[in-house]
Amino acid sequence: MATEDSAPVRVVSRRMVRPSSGGVATCSAEHAAEMVHLAPWDLQMLTVDYIQKGILLPKAPAGDGGERLVGRLASSFARALGRFYPFAGRLAAEEQLEDGGVTVSLRCTSEGAEFVHAVAPGVTVADVAASLYIPRVVWSFFPLDGLVGADAVAGSRPVLAAQVTELADGVFVAMSLSHAVADGTAFWHLFNTWSEMNRSGGADAEMFTPPPVLERWFPDACPVPVPLPFAKLEHMIRRFDCPPVEECFFHFSAESIKKLKARANAEVDRAGVGSATSTATLSSLQSLLAHVWRSVSRARRLSPVEETTYTVLVGCRGRVKRVPQTYAGNAVVRATARSTAGEILDRGLGWTARLLNSAIASLDEAALVGSLTSWHQDPRFAYQAGFWNPAMVVTGNSPRFDAYGNDFGWGPPVAVRSGGANKVDGRVTVYEGRGGGGSMGLEVCLAPEALARLAADDGFIYQD
Repeated sequence: MATEDSAPVRVVSRRMVRPSSGGVATCSAEHAAEMVHLAPWDLQMLTVDYIQKGILLPKAPAGDGGERLVGRLASSFARALGRFYPFAGRLAAEEQLEDGGVTVSLRCTSEGAEFVHAVAPGVTVADVAASLYIPRVVWSFFPLDGLVGADAVAGSRPVLAAQVTELADGVFVAMSLSHAVADGTAFWHLFNTWSEMNRSGGADAEMFTPPPVLERWFPDACPVPVPLPFAKLEHMIRRFDCPPVEECFFHFSAESIKKLKARANAEVDRAGVGSATSTATLSSLQSLLAHVWRSVSRARRLSPVEETTYTVLVGCRGRVKRVPQTYAGNAVVRATARSTAGEILDRGLGWTARLLNSAIASLDEAALVGSLTSWHQDPRFAYQAGFWNPAMVVTGNSPRFDAYGNDFGWGPPVAVRSGGANKVDGRVTVYEGRGGGGSMGLEVCLAPEALARLAADDGFIYQD
């Protein structure tokens, strides 16, 4: 690959794309008066970077590149926004004179989502997909970098942007979406809708991706809108400068995942390890993440007595009955397991996976609704500053999200990658594997020395 200096990503054009009436939901004048009050699950994410995910596609057919391709993608993006029309609006804060605080809402102004066309003629598909180490140029494929939700309020910036970057022999399609208005489930729901609309062609084509549920859900005792204890929303922002990191993308076959799960459950059965909150069987994902936790702790050369934590973002759809699967807001919380590095390395994979299992299982419906109901009394926000430490691991995204199904009409994705948002030492992003069938992909972000040791660890890429 050519260096970034000799082959930078060059922006060709920017435009605002507004919702099209070609979608199931239209953005008429009545929507312009709508205001979506943010729920506590949304508000706690005002302090984190945008969600940034994208897919690497093969080169479009001859004669179908350039502005012709970008114009068609922008048109289908507008139709997808017809279904998700609040994402074409703007976040706004309103002072509450009684208590001196502020409330935040998503106003359906139809001002539009940003749409960027860029080119990177010196970057190939192999540069992005074939290398174990992810080149830093990938971060340039994503728009609205460095913004948190509160920034978007202060500057009336878009909550959603897409970027289409033409490579030497492929196309990278990316989206950036404010985490204050949606989580990963809603993000991929929009992405799936966009790709299907582009693939199916005309606005009248039958859609198989279900429409989103746009109405926010609040527990009965939660005030609407939810007041925040800040004179100005900017006061809630805490910038965080993470030590330098590098990234690798690791593939785990369906067979290796199956072996990890079998090993973890066998170890638990032999040891009789369990708890009142843990479920009977360790899942494939829990087994893989336990393997990651142990391997990363070893690569970091942590002291046996040093505390290490693993935080998993857990979806609430299905856990809270009143939150539908197609809910288009945030419905995600953190579950954190704690131990010492010595314990997770000495006690084995099953014991470590059971720690994660118990932390996740403790988040039942009563606990989730209870914390949401009382959140406004002691609001807490997701910060990197004060949360990050050099012995932590945190995992987001999900292997259940349909990333590789996003065929825009000229072939399925070659790879999936994320941008520079929320990238700290210890960040692990999990995806479905390209081959499906239970395979998984991991984007691992660590300090350079630790990542080099992990990449050289023959025991990490699990074989037997």
